[in-house]
This record gives sequence, C-alpha cells and structure tokens, in this order.
Amino acid sequence: MLQITLPDGSRREFRESVSAYDVAAEIGPGLAKAAVVAEVDGAMIDLHEPLPSDGEVRLRLLTKRDAESLDVLRHSCAHVMAQAVIRLFEGVQLAFGPYTETGFYYDMALERPLSEDDFSKIEAEMKKIVKEDQRFERLQMSREEAIELCREMGQEFKVEHLETGLADEENVSFYRQGEFLDLCRGRHVPSTSFIGKGFKLLSLAGAYWKGDASNQQLQRLYATVFFDKKELKQHLQRLEEAKRRDHRVLGKKHELFEIDDKVGSGLVLWKPKGAIIRQELQNFISEHLVRQGYTQVFTPHIGKLDLYRTSGHFPYYEDSQFSPIVDREVMKKLADDGCGCGELSNLLREGDIDGYLLKPMNCPHHFRIYASERHSYRDLPIRLSEFGTVYRWEQSGELGGMTRVRGFTQDDAHLFMTEDQLGDEIAGCLELVKIVLGTLGMHDYRVRVGLRDPSSDKYVGEAEQWDRAEAACREAAEDLGVEFTAEPGEAAFYGPKIDFVVKDVIGRDWQLGTVQVDYQNPERFDLEYIGADNQPHRPVIIHRAPFGSLERFVGVLIEHFAAAFPLWLAPEQLRVLTVSEKSEDYGRQVEQRLRDEKFRVTGDFRGQKLGAKIREAQLELIPYMLVVGEKDAENGTVTVRDRIEGDLGAMPLGEAIAKLSQEIADKTVRQVADHADDEDSAN
Repeated sequence: MLQITLPDGSRREFRESVSAYDVAAEIGPGLAKAAVVAEVDGAMIDLHEPLPSDGEVRLRLLTKRDAESLDVLRHSCAHVMAQAVIRLFEGVQLAFGPYTETGFYYDMALERPLSEDDFSKIEAEMKKIVKEDQRFERLQMSREEAIELCREMGQEFKVEHLETGLADEENVSFYRQGEFLDLCRGRHVPSTSFIGKGFKLLSLAGAYWKGDASNQQLQRLYATVFFDKKELKQHLQRLEEAKRRDHRVLGKKHELFEIDDKVGSGLVLWKPKGAIIRQELQNFISEHLVRQGYTQVFTPHIGKLDLYRTSGHFPYYEDSQFSPIVDREVMKKLADDGCGCGELSNLLREGDIDGYLLKPMNCPHHFRIYASERHSYRDLPIRLSEFGTVYRWEQSGELGGMTRVRGFTQDDAHLFMTEDQLGDEIAGCLELVKIVLGTLGMHDYRVRVGLRDPSSDKYVGEAEQWDRAEAACREAAEDLGVEFTAEPGEAAFYGPKIDFVVKDVIGRDWQLGTVQVDYQNPERFDLEYIGADNQPHRPVIIHRAPFGSLERFVGVLIEHFAAAFPLWLAPEQLRVLTVSEKSEDYGRQVEQRLRDEKFRVTGDFRGQKLGAKIREAQLELIPYMLVVGEKDAENGTVTVRDRIEGDLGAMPLGEAIAKLSQEIADKTVRQVADHADDEDSAN
C-alpha cells in the first residue's frame, strides 16, 4: 500500500499503482487540469510517472503558479523548438538545450546558418507542434543501447556525450514527443499543448561544443516562453528597456568608459567622466569606513605563487586565473632542459618551481599585513580596507561590458577579530551595505545566506567552526530586518557568506555587496593574537565588499539610472547657458562662482539659440541648467532649469547655490530618469 502525504498534511492511500496525475484527478478535476509536474520527497518527476507501489512519500503537485513549473515549461519548449528546426532544415545535429533564468536555448549544428529571417518560420512550426498536443514520454535504456540509437539517428554530439560525459552511467533516459526523440534527464510538461502561445524566439549566437573553443562551433538559438501571453509581452518590454539602458551603449554615448581591443578584452579604460563617478563612490564609502574604524592599505598587483597556494586559490582555481609569471632565468633553464608547457604547468602546480601571479584576490596580501606585527586581543578588531585591483581570466564568450571583465577593482576589506566580536562585526558590515544601497535608491533587494553543502567535499575546516559561523550569519541576517533565504551549497570554500541581490528598475537581479566569514585562512596563514590568558589564539576573519567590483557596480548604476545620475554623482552637474552674447560676461562670472563652490560645471556661451542649447544639455543628461540673460546680470539672478521638472524660475544665485548644495549633501535620488521623456521634453 502507498501512503501519500500532501503539503497541507492530509494523507491518501492507494492499493494500486498510481501516478501523480491520478492523485491530482482524485483530489479534483480542476487540479488534474492545472497540474504541470510533481515533486516526490523533494525530487521532481513527470506528472504521469508511476509513484512507488508501497511505502510513504510526500507529494507536491505543481501548477503554473509555482516557479519551478516555469523551468519545466522552458525545458519542454526547448525540445519543441529543436523538433521544429529538424522538421524545417536538413542535417541538424543537436547538442544541448537547457532552460535559463529568463528562457532557454538550444545549441545545434546545421548545414546552413540560421538567421533571424528564419524565426517566423520556426515559430509557425512550433505552433503546429503545440496544437498537435503531443505527449512527452520518458524512455529509459542502457547506455550501450542509447549509443546505438543515437548513431542510427545520426546525432554524433549525443554519441560523443554518451561515450565521454555519461561514461559512468549504466542507464540513461530519452524523451519523445511525436517523431522527435532526444537524450534528456527531464522533467517535462505532460504534453506540447501545455506550452500554449506564450513563446518567442529572441536571438542567435555562436557557441562551441561543450564550451571548448577547440571544439566545433555551433549555433545557439535563444528563446523564451511563459504560461501567460501577457507575461511574455511584459518580458519582451523589459528586454527592450534593457537594450535602451545597455551600459555598453550608454557608456560610449556619454563618454564614461572604453574597452579597447588594443589594450585587451575585459580591461576597462575609465574615461574622465566615468572616473568622476568612480571617485565619488570611493569618496562616499571612504567617509563611512573612517566612521567605522577602518584603516586603508595598498598592496601590489602581483604576488608569489606560494601566497595563493597557501590560501588555496592556486592551483584549485587555476582556470580562472591568468597564467603564472616565471623568472626568465628559470624559464631559460627549463627550456634548455627540454621542459614543455605541460611539464611546466605540473611543476607550478606541485610547487617545484615558484613564480608570480597577477593577483586574483586581495585577501592573502592583507593577511600578510596583519602577520607583519604582533597583536593583542586589545587591538582587535583590526579592519584593513583597500580599493584593490584584481585580475581573473574570464572566457572571451563570458565577457560583457563592465559587468564581466578581466581586471576589476574591489572595495575590499578584511576584518580580524576575536570570535565573540563576530556578530557585531557582521552587523557593521551589513549596515554599510544597507547604507550604500539605500543612498543610491536601490531599496528592492533580498539577502542570501550562503551555507555549506554537507554532502560536498569542496569545503575546508572543522564542522564546529562552520556551525558557529553559519549561526552568526543567520542571526545577523535576521537582525537586518529584510527578507532573506538560507541556501546550502552557496558558501565560499572557506566559510559562509551573506550576499545582497538587488532588483533594478526593470526587474533584473544583480548580486552586489557581499560579507563572508572565514575560520580557515587564519589557520592556513598561521595568524595569531595574544589573548587575555597571554596565550596565542586564532582570529576570525570577515571578507566584505559593499560595492563588490566597482566596474560591475558602475555598469549596473548606468543601467539603473539610464545614465541620468543623481546630482551628487553626475560627471557634469550644472551647465550655464547664456540667452545671448550680451550676457556672456555675467555667465562666465556665474560659472566661476559655481566652480569656486566645488560644483562640476561648464558654460555654453555659443551664439546659438537658447532652445538648441537646452535641448543639447537635456540629451547629455545634465541635471540642472542655469540660464542667464541681461536681466539676470542686472539682478544677480539665474533661471534654474531642472532636467526632470523643467523651468523652476529665476532665483538669486546664492539661493540657487544653497539649494543645489543641499541636494548634493543629502545625496538625493529624486527619480530614475527615462530617456524617452528627456527627448520629448527637449523638443
């Protein structure tokens, strides 16, 4: 007999073999119609998959209102898209087709390249498949049978994956809908009709088989799907808005930063206007660092490999680091001895030869600063901060403007403390992140507490230490008073962490500030302080970065504000506009007065019509314009024009300065600007 417990605690018993769909049908026809997929004892299964014939299970029936159902829908729609492509084109070789956070894609090789002109034809064929209401059927077979089947189908990528990637599997599964059959773990919606009309093909990109540039190049077809067509429409509108706010486009248009291939992919050149934003952010957070008792340090851009061997970052994260730098004399000797690249890599990994590394993180350098002096418990906590530039080797396909780069500056800090100081110090770090996000008008965020996965062996250290650190993180997150989730498997290898996930104005999530607790590196680096008992003890370390990467943070800000920054951050805060050449002398006096008051200001004294000057300043997203004419020169006034609210009227220059100075001092964020409105208001 099978006993089923439902989420509401109710129980049902079955003497015959049943599926989750059968259970839904017994509960009610409405639920049977609405159910998409099921969860048994925490594992997802297809709705029509047989449940165990006896024993006890916990069953959850998921409908389109459950977030997990959308992932299943997207994976199923990927199969329908692949089926449509195979129906329409000759010689299609399928690779992988997973769902993503916002949709899905399928990698494939075709005899001819696809183009966006093919999208309407593919979508029309997908609609036919949906209308055919083909049932998704799961088939299981041995790996050897699967290899033969894929060979018969001519799907060579699947054969290769079965022979290598799935070499340890005895049995594998396929899914079939209609004539289409694909190697797949699942899970899927009951039939193609569940997909409905809420899908859309989005774009094409290049990809490599298994992400390896040495493998065959494929075409990646991106798409998305929602249960509701209305949700699809909203998503497409967000995508259009995201394109309009793309920091790569706005950064170039407003001369904020440059990425030059002659300098190197993923290496940001901060132009003067972008540098102003970066410096203002650094000045802003530095004030709070001084208030909280931080001291600033500076460390070099490279370090010896042994430093990173000790921390555990090399060679374990070798693929995400730049290649080590080896002494010329050592390299010459190795070359003379006939040492090849593979042998050199092994020698570096094993520590048989030393070298240097472009620093992938600041932590070990700060640890050595701490270790350079003796410390008493009375000295703690010690808080070391640095705007430190680090370097990571990102694959070229993963680079993206300022948000995914190879060289970036972290507002990094490491706090060394006794264990009983841990809770207060975590709270102080979280307060700093809240101040940063609140000041910039980013109020929509959630907190993620990353815990270790007890079943994984990637985490180092004693279980008791982990328990204490995780408890401190949970308690600090609870005291923060915002929504948080505890997520096993999201911890750093050396300790638990707290991440802030910010939702921007168009609903996208960005992981920004982070706080991490570390019991492991004090052991690895033999760090000590002398306790009240006059004996040496290990400090606890907190790693924290409220901005995270300044490059990434500014990239997010550009898109969040659509490059229309609040007054305190704007590269050019004010522009003085003259009505005619007769008021140029007064305009220059106003410009100089504003410059003396520390405003970032320019003057437009050209002999053009005032309307054209206003339009130009509006399109350049200057927060305020100060218009001066002959009467203003006589009265010592300026006419203030707000980029958002328009004409504010004439006021004495001193009054205007006081108003604008207060807005800067308050770091006011009045509104997230809209470019379309800017252009309309400038007409």
